[in-house]
Amino acid sequence: MRTLLTIALVVCATAASAQQLSRQQMMTLRTACETDLKTLCAGIQFGNGRLAQCLRDNAASVSQPCKDQLLALQAARQSN
Repeated sequence: MRTLLTIALVVCATAASAQQLSRQQMMTLRTACETDLKTLCAGIQFGNGRLAQCLRDNAASVSQPCKDQLLALQAARQSN
């Protein structure tokens, strides 16, 4: 399950970018969003962007720390 969450978070954060997250970024994102994925996306099968779509579909319920981290990663990607 831990590997699945890591992969899901990488997919969510890098959907618009082919670059990979640094280890630190991945750990920070996992910490911020792990509970959201477990609670909001339980039962969603990994693959084809389903977990990323789940987070988008549940954006109003995603925790503020997860939202903040996703926005920070998006901003970092755009500045590169």
